[in-house]
Amino acid sequence: MSLALERLVAGTPIPFAGNRVTVVSPELAARFQPGDHLLVEQVSGELLLIPVVDQQAAAVAIERAEAAFTALSSVPDQAISTFFDLFAQRLENPDCWALIEAANLADIDRAKARGRSTTRLLADERMRRDMIAGLRAWRDAPATRGKVISCVEHDGWKVEQVVSPLGIVAFVFEGRPNVFADAAGVLRTGNTAVLRIGSDALGTAQAIVTHALNPALSEAGLPVGAVSLVESVNHAAGWAMFADRRLSLAVARGSGRAVSQLGSIAQQAGTAVSLHGTGGAWLIADKDADAKRFAAVVRNSLDRKVCNTLNVCLIQRDRAAELVPLFLDALQQAGTARGQGCKLHIVEGSEQYLPAEWQTASVQVYRAEGYQTEALAEPLPEDQLGREWEWEETPEVSLNIVDDLDRAIALFNRYSPQFTVSLISEDATAHEGFYNAVNAPFVGNGITRWVDGQYALNKPELGLSNWESGRLFARSAILSGDGVFTVRSRMTQTDLTVKR
Repeated sequence: MSLALERLVAGTPIPFAGNRVTVVSPELAARFQPGDHLLVEQVSGELLLIPVVDQQAAAVAIERAEAAFTALSSVPDQAISTFFDLFAQRLENPDCWALIEAANLADIDRAKARGRSTTRLLADERMRRDMIAGLRAWRDAPATRGKVISCVEHDGWKVEQVVSPLGIVAFVFEGRPNVFADAAGVLRTGNTAVLRIGSDALGTAQAIVTHALNPALSEAGLPVGAVSLVESVNHAAGWAMFADRRLSLAVARGSGRAVSQLGSIAQQAGTAVSLHGTGGAWLIADKDADAKRFAAVVRNSLDRKVCNTLNVCLIQRDRAAELVPLFLDALQQAGTARGQGCKLHIVEGSEQYLPAEWQTASVQVYRAEGYQTEALAEPLPEDQLGREWEWEETPEVSLNIVDDLDRAIALFNRYSPQFTVSLISEDATAHEGFYNAVNAPFVGNGITRWVDGQYALNKPELGLSNWESGRLFARSAILSGDGVFTVRSRMTQTDLTVKR
């Protein structure tokens, strides 16, 4: 017999991870109310309190998505294509976009007042164009639901492998209002989506739902709950959503501890996950690096701060005298292009390769809370190479001088988020060995900013994954809507005498 948890007692030991124990704090015990849920995160042992209101907000959205998934089984693929087209048309409509834009500007004002980053929050014309292009890409994508991908013929019977919808896909996004165009891609293969977006972008998200998404669903004849928004700004609603066993896939986009925590919660519930935690791209200049290519790659990998922006540069010692000045010049150019300075973190032991003026100068760095005066170049311990610099307007990178390519590879595999890396070298053999040796899903010989589903594969991405938690089973680290499916087996018997 199981009983509902009615209260918490401070000091109560709670076992986790098989042989470890955490303890209920007095503060947690005081906050707990009857009806609340308590999760034990099995990696850290952190006790997560989910108030009943957040539990209900997540449950309502998932129930709508569950009902919509059943209803979608009888919706023709053409209706799904029509939905994508109507969604795009509404975003194109100036009157509709003006309403969304007004909500977005209000979100930005609130975020700035709270000292929050707004670099990814602005729904500008570029974001609008990308959303529209993504939706039209899904409109024109071939329908794969029900596609037979293989058939094994036997005497008197056959077995077909058939692409089928996976189910409910849950998303937790940081403050990026374009996520609906990305997440809606799961409808292409007959899935439904439920989303929780950060508080910074909630107003924009609600405006997109009200003025574009829901009208497009209704007019196309799709169930409204096919894409549902969790009406809560609290992190607890995301915990509740990812703990729900009705999900088929949990996608978390963001960075740091919050993403790994969400992934752990979903995995505890037995749900497959797609996680994008720490980002930041690495660039390695080999002894045979072409100087012109190197400088261009540095400059063009620092145009704005996203997950695939250049974060760490490693230069081989034999080329440092030539390439470090080119690196510093490209970094300064990136800052100048934004009307800003730049910021460098130099790994301890590599300072000798910096000009004297870089070691003594200061710079005005634009942070979320405003401008701050900082040293232009600061020393960085080697074991901090994995830190991702979440800069606002002032380009910020780490630089290290290494003895050879093997040392660069070792540093990448040890300290990086195992995400994106480029090698600048004119040696084809070096590239082949490098590709085999680095533990990363995205490897190139040019700009790091190519890592994006829509830019690289012409498919709006649902999320990118690094390999910090290991390689991914039978899938790319770019998750796209047409990659969310399962395979069912269907047997057809024509000979009634068949028996085993």
